[in-house]
Amino acid sequence: MQSLVSLRSYAAMLIATGVLLSVAASLRAQAPLQIMPLPAHSVQGSGSLSIDHGLHISFSGFTEPRLERARNRFMVQLSHETGILNWPEPSSGQPQFLIQVEQASRPTQQLGEDESYHLEVTAEQVVLRAPTPLGVLHGLQTFLQLVQSSDRGFIVPAVTIDDAPRFPWRGLMIDTGRHFIPLDVLRQNLDLMEAAKLNVFHWHLSEDQGFRIESKIYPLLQAQGSDGHFYSQEEVRDLIAYARDRGIRVVPEFDMPGHASAWFVGYPELASGAGPYKIERKWGVFDPAMDPSKESTYKFLDRLIGEMTALFPDAYFHIGGDECNGKEWDANPKIREFMKSHQIANDAALQAYFTGRVQQLVSKYHKVALGWDEVLQPNTPKDVVIQSWRGQESLAIAARQGNRGILSAGYYLDLNEPASRHYAVDPLLGATAALTPEQKSLVLGGEAAMWAEFMSAENITQRIWPRAMAVAERLWSPQNVTDMAEMYSRLAIQQQHLAWYGLPPQAINQAFLQRIVGRGDPASLLVLAKVVEPTKEYERESLRDYDRFTPLNRLVDVVPPESDQARQFNLLAQRIADGSGSASDVRQARAWLTAWSQNDAGLQPLLTLSSLSVELGPVSLNLGHTASIGLAALANIESKQLPPAAVLNQQLAELKEAQAPKAVLVLAIVPGVEALVHASGLKSVGVNGR
Repeated sequence: MQSLVSLRSYAAMLIATGVLLSVAASLRAQAPLQIMPLPAHSVQGSGSLSIDHGLHISFSGFTEPRLERARNRFMVQLSHETGILNWPEPSSGQPQFLIQVEQASRPTQQLGEDESYHLEVTAEQVVLRAPTPLGVLHGLQTFLQLVQSSDRGFIVPAVTIDDAPRFPWRGLMIDTGRHFIPLDVLRQNLDLMEAAKLNVFHWHLSEDQGFRIESKIYPLLQAQGSDGHFYSQEEVRDLIAYARDRGIRVVPEFDMPGHASAWFVGYPELASGAGPYKIERKWGVFDPAMDPSKESTYKFLDRLIGEMTALFPDAYFHIGGDECNGKEWDANPKIREFMKSHQIANDAALQAYFTGRVQQLVSKYHKVALGWDEVLQPNTPKDVVIQSWRGQESLAIAARQGNRGILSAGYYLDLNEPASRHYAVDPLLGATAALTPEQKSLVLGGEAAMWAEFMSAENITQRIWPRAMAVAERLWSPQNVTDMAEMYSRLAIQQQHLAWYGLPPQAINQAFLQRIVGRGDPASLLVLAKVVEPTKEYERESLRDYDRFTPLNRLVDVVPPESDQARQFNLLAQRIADGSGSASDVRQARAWLTAWSQNDAGLQPLLTLSSLSVELGPVSLNLGHTASIGLAALANIESKQLPPAAVLNQQLAELKEAQAPKAVLVLAIVPGVEALVHASGLKSVGVNGR
C-alpha cells in the first residue's frame, strides 16, 4: 500500500511538473521579444537557428537591384554583430534564408504603401515573405535584432512574426538650418532610421541662420545666405537615393513666411520690411517675414518651388509656416492697406491667405503641401497636411475640418526629455481620442523632431538615439504596447545593437570627456557625467548667452538627455522608501551613494586644469553632498532611527538647492535621495530580506 501511495505521489509529481513546464514554456512563448519596435504579432517557437557558418540567401518572385543591395548591407551588418568577417561559400549544409517578394514597390515611394512582412525562423531555415521590397527591408532589420550569442555560437531563436506598422507616416525631422549637419552624419541617421523602421526623413533646409541647398535659379540664396555651408543638388540626389534604398522617403522643408531671414540677404525684395537683412546668429523668433501682398513674392516662390519639387521626388512638400509674429506686416502701410482692401481681418488670416497661395503653387507641381499647425485656419485648403508641434488639440481640429495631420508634439528630442515622456505620447490619445473612426483615419502618424540650436555634427546622433527608438515603437507597434519598464529593458539592449550602425556603444563618448579634462584621467569625470543631465525644455536658453558660434564642447553637450544610472537609482530608492526594496537594492544604493560621495575629492583638482571643466566644480560638490545626505537617510531607514525634524528640513532644503541647474546641468539623482530623506522620517519603512 505504501509503495502504491508512493507511485501515485510520484505520478502526481510528474503530472504537476509537466504542467509547470508547460506553463513555463507558455510564458516564455508569450514573453515580449527583446526588439524594437515590437511586432504586431509574434509566436516564439522551440529551438534556434545557428548562423556561425553563414546563411545562404536566395530570392524568389520579384527582385530588383535594391534588394541585392539590401542583402549585401544585411550581411555587412551581420558581420558587425557577430565579428564573423568571412562567410563560407554556400553549401548544401548551410541554413537557407529564403526571401519571397510578390511585387515591386512604387518607383517613388508613396505614403501608405504595403510595408508588412512575414518572418519565420526555425532550426533549419528562415523564410521572409513580403508583398513589396519595403517589407523585406523591415524583416531583415527584425532578424538582425534577433541575433544573440549562446554557448553554441551565434543563434536566432525560432519565431514566427507577422508584422505591419500601425501608422504609415513615421518620421524624423533633422534641422540643418541652424547648424549645418554634414552628409555623412545624415547618412548615419538614415541607417539608424532603417534599423528603427522609420520611413520619413523630414529635411529642414532653410532657417533664419542659413539657406542650406543649392538653387540654380536663385543662386544668391546659398551664396549669401549659407556662410558657404549648403548641399549641392547632386548631393541631395545622392542622399535621396541612399534613403530610398532603406525604405525612407525624403520630405524637404522650406520655412515661410517667417524664419526666412537668410533668404532676404540675397533677395531683400521678398521681405516685408526695409532691411538691411543679415543671417541671424542667435536663436529665437525674429521679425523678418515674406511680403504676402506682392505678386512678385509668389512669382519668386513659383520658380523656386518648381525647381525644388523637380529635385525632390516625394509627393509631399513642407512649406513651414510656424512662428511668424507679424511685426513686419503690422509696420508696413502697404500690407495694412492690402489687408483692408482684401478684407483680411488679422495677421493669422493674412498667413492663411499666404498659405493658400503657396499651396496652389505646390499643387501646380503635383505635390501636397505640408505645414506646421499655425497654417491651420478655418479656410485652410483640405489638401494641406497639418504637422502639430503644439499638441493633439490642433491635430483634432484639423481632422474635424477634414485635413490630414501628423503629430510632433511630445516627440521633440531636442528638449532633452526622457524616453518615457515620448513613449507615453500617442497620436490617437488626448484630444484625438474622441474623433470618429473616419476622422482618426486622417491622423497619419508622427515625427520625432531634432531642432539644432544646441546640436552639432559631433553630438546630434547621440542626442537622437536611442530615444528615437521609443518614438519609432509608438508609431509602429500596437497601441496597447505601453509597458514602460519593459520598454526601458529593450531600449538598453537596442542601444548596444545600434553600436553596430556606428553609434558609440557607450552613452557618453569617452573621447569628448578626455577633451574636457585635457591630459588628466577622465575616470572621475565619468562618474559625475553618468548622473547629470542637460536642462529640460527651453531652460538652457535662459541660463547662458548662445549664438551660432558658441562651441558645443562642454559637459552639457556630451552627456545624454537621460541618465540611465540616475533613473535606476531613483527607482530603487523609491522602492526602499516605500518599503518594497530588497536587501540587494539597499546594497546597490549604498554602493552608488558611497562612490558618489567620495568622487569629488579626486575630481576637484582635475577640474581646474581646463577652461572647459572649471565650471563643473559646484556640480561635483553638489553630487558629493547629495550622496552624503542619501547615505545618512539610508542609515536612518535601516536603523529605524527618526532624525530630528530640523535635520530633515535642512536636508530637503539643501537637496532643493542641489537640484538647481549649474553649468547648464541638473543633478539627476536628487529625486531618489529626496525619497530616502522623506522615508527616513517614517518608522514603518522596512527592507525585504530577499
